[in-house]
Amino acid sequence: MNTITTKDGTRIFYKDWGPRNGQPIIFSHGWPLTADAWDAQLVFFASQGFRAIAHDRRSHGRSDQVWDNNNMDQYADDLAELIEQLDLRDIILVGHSTGGGEVTRYIGRHGTARVAKVGLIGAVPPLMLKTEANPIGLPIEAFDDIRKGTFDNRSQYFKDITIPFYGYNRQGAVISEGIRDDFWRQGMMGGLKGQLDSIRAFSESDFSEDLAKFDVPTLVLHGSDDQIVPIDASALSTVKIVKHAVLKIYEGADHGLTQTHQDRFNADLLDFINA
Repeated sequence: MNTITTKDGTRIFYKDWGPRNGQPIIFSHGWPLTADAWDAQLVFFASQGFRAIAHDRRSHGRSDQVWDNNNMDQYADDLAELIEQLDLRDIILVGHSTGGGEVTRYIGRHGTARVAKVGLIGAVPPLMLKTEANPIGLPIEAFDDIRKGTFDNRSQYFKDITIPFYGYNRQGAVISEGIRDDFWRQGMMGGLKGQLDSIRAFSESDFSEDLAKFDVPTLVLHGSDDQIVPIDASALSTVKIVKHAVLKIYEGADHGLTQTHQDRFNADLLDFINA
């Protein structure tokens, strides 16, 4: 397996597909998933001549399960170490959901010297949590419910959450039991402690200052019917901060649109990269 070892001794697993001299695209996955969530994108973009890379966030998938440092700053620093150890430049960074927070915090902490473009897909920035300054966010009770479900019986919870995640509770939805099973498989590969910590990381991290540092072309893509990361407090707020961001909304689409709208998403991301 391909791994790097970070400065604090954590082994991070990654996939590295396609030609080594291709322009690198790094895909950051959502909670509680792994690099496997991006397999279709890795194959598609590697076939287009890109160097397609995806890693398992610490405490997720095949990376080390650690007790401490499961937070957004460390996720961003792990991404920076992956980039530096592979000596990647002119990178397209693509983050889905929590991965969008990871990418955003990376830019906030490490800048864009190695970055060409960014894609934020169903991403959590600027802030998911409802506060006095962010009244359109979700109440803390929503995230407490995620914590409770994950702690009490995460195996069942990971099965149940696929229904709103992929919009399978909407009229006319065609349910894929294979997609549901694969979400469960990926979730159960991770460590419970790290997954619980990650809920706080994706829900309570404020990315407003990080977004203000964006100075490269940015695609903000979101489903209008995202039941996990509602569009008002995320994409529609992000484009008010990121100058010249390109906003693309999939009407009626769900949170897991990289899979449920796979071909459309791949084509739109390729168009953005080539523009």
